[in-house]
Order: sequence, then C-alpha cells, then structure tokens
Amino acid sequence: MTRTDLPPAARQLRAGDLVEVRSEAEILATLDDHGALDGLPFMPEMLASCGKQFTVENRADTTCFFASLHDMDATVHLTAVRCDGSAHGGCQANCLTFWKEEWLLPIADGTSGSPAPATREPVRRAEADRSDLERATHQPGSPLSGPDERWSCQNTQLRQAGKRIPHWDLRHFVRDVRNGTVSARTVLRYLVPYLIDTYQGISRYKLPPWLRIRGGAAVPAVHGRLTKTPVKQLDLEPGERVWVRSRQEIRQTVNRDGRNRGLSFDVEMTPYCGRSMRVQRRVNRLIDDWTGRMLDLPSDCIVLEGAVCRGLYHGLCTRRTDTYWREIWLEREADRGRSPSGEVEA
Repeated sequence: MTRTDLPPAARQLRAGDLVEVRSEAEILATLDDHGALDGLPFMPEMLASCGKQFTVENRADTTCFFASLHDMDATVHLTAVRCDGSAHGGCQANCLTFWKEEWLLPIADGTSGSPAPATREPVRRAEADRSDLERATHQPGSPLSGPDERWSCQNTQLRQAGKRIPHWDLRHFVRDVRNGTVSARTVLRYLVPYLIDTYQGISRYKLPPWLRIRGGAAVPAVHGRLTKTPVKQLDLEPGERVWVRSRQEIRQTVNRDGRNRGLSFDVEMTPYCGRSMRVQRRVNRLIDDWTGRMLDLPSDCIVLEGAVCRGLYHGLCTRRTDTYWREIWLEREADRGRSPSGEVEA
C-alpha cells in the first residue's frame, strides 16, 4: 500500500496526544528489508522507547530538507525523544526522531490498550531481527569504516521518505492549520517572509542577476562581506550563561554566504540575537544529511539550550533541529560591555 492509499484515520494524531510506542516485534513487522516503512528507517536508537508512553510534540507532515519542503505522510515527533547517535558513530546532532503512526498506540483517557487507528497492513509478517536495523545504519555499498564510510539515518533518507512539496504550493499551510500543527495567526505572520525567502533562494540559482534582490541574499539579511572570517576563542563550558550578539554584529564576522569558517549563520538563528542563553554542549561529530559522511568538527561549534530552528522562514517545518554557534557570535554575560579582544582572522 502506498502513501496515497493511507486511510484518513491514520493521520489522526495531534500535538498533545498521549501515545504508547508499540513493542519491538510489532514495529519490526512493519519494516521492509531495509529496516524502513515508506522509506523512513526505524533506527536502533529508537528501540529503547518501545513500550513507553510519550506525548506527541507535533505532526511532521511538513519537513524541511536543504531548503525544500517534503510531505512526511502519517508521521509525528514525540516530545523530547531525540536520537543519541549511539548506533551512528557517536553523531551529536541530537535530532528529533520521526515516528510513523503505525508504530504508535493512542491512549485514551490516560489508559493504554485503546483501539489503534486504522493503518496499513504490515509490509511483512515475519518478525525481523535487530541485525536488520544495525545493517541499515550504513548506506548500501559503503564500507563499514574508513574515509568513505557513509551512514544512513532518518535525516539522510528524508528525500526518499517524503514527497517533495513544490515551492509555490501553499496548501500545506492549510493542512497544518487544520491538523493543529500551527495556528492560522502564525501562518499569516510568516507567510510573506516565507515567500520572500523562497523567491530569494530561487533567484540565486535560476534567475538572471537583474531579477535578483540584493543578489538573492536571505531576508532578514545574515550575509557579510568578508573573504577571511575571524575567530574568537572563549572555551565555553556547558551551563555557562552567554549573550547572543546582535545580527548586525554577527554579520561583521561572516562572508558573503553568511558563513564563519564554513559554519552558516542561518536566518532561523536571528530570533535568538540579543538574548541571554545557556550553553548546552559542544559538538565535535555530525553526520552530513546530504552525503551521509561523518564530519569531525575541528573548530568551535556550540549548541545553546532551546535555540532550535523553528522553521519560521522555511515553511514552518517542525523538525526543531539544534542550531550551531561559533563562539565569536556569543559573549559571556560577565564580559558584556568590555572591549572585544582575542579576535584573529582564519
């Protein structure tokens, strides 16, 4: 059965619903030979959630993947259920996991054992083995170790797991309001910025220069003018309070692509500028969603508590991925007001 055959009742979960993750055997019975359902892998890190109860954080119907939106059919995120990377080489991306509704059992009136939603028949009836999931963590044909090692996870497979939404198809906003993912007020507030940012993105690659606005730069502007970008070492530790510099100050540290030593200052990070926040952790290893390669990060890369991408300029995507910060974009609260020092070009 394809996603277009999915009965309407299978899209019934909404933010705030209480669910129980089905047993390992039940979930494995829905997976194909690649450990996936509709192209979406069920990862080994998710096995620890089997049999436990969670709250639905939001629906994942509209998901962003490298500036394009994808429709993830009958899929939700569960509150605070993120991948710890233990089966993926210690990746520290801390991504929210995607859950097919077939893998969840709705709980009515606070009790388990409620009737399950109408769903598809399992892809295969024979019980799968955990080794199927372990094998699926590596992309087909890639070596298990070495510089060409490629990893496979839910994020690297989003292209296969979702149906691409055309840039100018706005029907997903209507759907997301109807299913309670976002409010109509939020859509009205961010619809124009989304359309402008979409036009800017298209103009950079597909339109002649005379049709571009400021060269196709993101709006609000996050690009700079540098060719060599500076570095400032603060040696921040988890738990420290920092002040996020203003957008204007950060623009003075990035190049024309909005990057500082390869790390992008994204438009989704602008709402956190000029705010006091707490350092959550440092990041040293990440899987590249596009290539599946493990990236070892030699430079400073900081995650701040609560500073996630809210999809405000990317179609109100609900992935809530962590944003990554250079230390030069931050300032210890105790050092605010002092003259900048220790900056060098890199």
